[in-house]
Amino acid sequence: MSDTVQQIKDKLNIIDVISPYVELHKAGKNFKGKSPFAAEKTPSFYVSPDRGMYYCFSTSQGGDIFNFVQVMEGVDFKGALKILAEKAGVELVPEDPRKKTEREKQLSALEAATIFYADCLDKEKPAIEYLEKRGVLKETIAKWRIGYAPGPPNHGWRETKEFLNNKDFTDELLLKVGLIKKADSGKEPFDVFRDRIVFPLFDSGGKVVAFSGRILTPGSEAPKYVNSPETELYKKSELLYGYDRAKTGIRNLNFSLIVEGQFDVVMCHQAGYSNTVAVSGTALTLHHAQLLERLSDKVVLALDADRAGISAMKKAAQLMLGRGLDVKIAEMPLGKDPADMILENKNSFKQVIGKSVHVIEFLLHVLRREVEDDRSFKLKAREEVLPFVLLLPSRIDQEHFVSKIAEAIKTTEEAVRFELDRLREKETVKESISHVASNESKGVEKNDVNHNSATKSLIFLRSAVEILDSNIKNIIKKEVDAVVLIGGIVEPSKEDLAGVIFHLEQQFEKMPKLALQEEIISKLNHLKNNLTKGKVSEFRNKLLRIENGQEEDSLEDVLNDLQKYEKILKENPYDISMFGD
Repeated sequence: MSDTVQQIKDKLNIIDVISPYVELHKAGKNFKGKSPFAAEKTPSFYVSPDRGMYYCFSTSQGGDIFNFVQVMEGVDFKGALKILAEKAGVELVPEDPRKKTEREKQLSALEAATIFYADCLDKEKPAIEYLEKRGVLKETIAKWRIGYAPGPPNHGWRETKEFLNNKDFTDELLLKVGLIKKADSGKEPFDVFRDRIVFPLFDSGGKVVAFSGRILTPGSEAPKYVNSPETELYKKSELLYGYDRAKTGIRNLNFSLIVEGQFDVVMCHQAGYSNTVAVSGTALTLHHAQLLERLSDKVVLALDADRAGISAMKKAAQLMLGRGLDVKIAEMPLGKDPADMILENKNSFKQVIGKSVHVIEFLLHVLRREVEDDRSFKLKAREEVLPFVLLLPSRIDQEHFVSKIAEAIKTTEEAVRFELDRLREKETVKESISHVASNESKGVEKNDVNHNSATKSLIFLRSAVEILDSNIKNIIKKEVDAVVLIGGIVEPSKEDLAGVIFHLEQQFEKMPKLALQEEIISKLNHLKNNLTKGKVSEFRNKLLRIENGQEEDSLEDVLNDLQKYEKILKENPYDISMFGD
């Protein structure tokens, strides 16, 4: 299977591809609907999101998203590839053969290193004993391709380099993929990973793109963990360890389990939690959240219970709540991580996961544990917990936690609502990118949720135009101007934009290019969809008033306008191709 086909499958959910053609309803783990290939009264068309396959019992045909589009659109595989690539935002440009060769060479070097490390592990008794002590089974070692990188005190500084040089991989190539580093004073380059248990880091297609190494020999002054440097193949802000193996598990269990390290991931999978992933060498990023939300809108965080772990949890929860995800926390015993708990008692870990609570309830519990004075507890709750309530996309859900917080801090629900309203008034920008614009434009009714939401998207986009480089700026401005012509929205003032622009300048520096582009596309589609739906609603209401004799406009003109906006609603959404190269 080509990289392009895999990229498209990674980006598209089969339910999203088939839903525009077939009305689907949940049926256990699968979805079902009436066959698009035959007239039938009883639904016989089934779709499995776990396997990415469909089957029609009435016509005895099935396959994946490519087969489906071929049949429905009457095209060959190349035609289906083009349609789905456009939908997924994957560019179908003939790859430069030189770049392809270079990429293949880099992947080959990393694969050769993985095999070398695995062979070294078989010969390194202390490394095997260490893994056994941590409870890692032989099958798990093989499945995750865990290995050992030789180095002092029992081996040399250039064992990996010399092995790969003998396999005709040059130093230049090994430097590019982060397996060796340059030495001072003109000395020969040496291995990045020395005397370490190494975990290959896989991309979403299962190819090794980097490594993470845990020091083996105790008492060493070297850092406990070392990760590969960022390379052409490896961007730590875009890679989730275990994601390639966890995709099906996340869909099946309907939640993502996020832990801190490689040992935690492999032990969780070994214990049956095949939905487990971890970040590598960075905090959770927007791109990570985007990967997870494609598979499930539910997340459980099982991070260390110390201050650093709680701080990381709060930042991750803030980002994911802002994306509309449901975030729960599994409270780990102090000083224990998932790998430790599973080694001691697998069932006790399962109980902890089973008792996970919403992040807001968890924060209240942590505060109560740390702050004994009742007044201080209430003030801390206002400062540290209420902002999370505002991130919840549903007012019903917000009201649920108003009740919970009032009960926890022993005050009235009215008092909690009052403080929330004060926070809303002060709020101009949320830390999460999806809630950056909280000011309302002039003339917008506060109870008009869709209109207010469209205004937020417009504030984001107009602010982005002020910050980004000229090429991307011109593309966005052109499309935003076209969408605004749909009408029904007031342009934000300079005052509306000022705080947002300042905030976005900092946010954009930290965001990978792909994540930034996807966020812009999301906001642009959101704006266009909301404005168009507003116009459709407006002209449908006009039709009703004409029918009731309450409107004197021309019926033909109103129908033409309605059809115009209904046609816009059916247009393909913006995708990554809008940015060209």
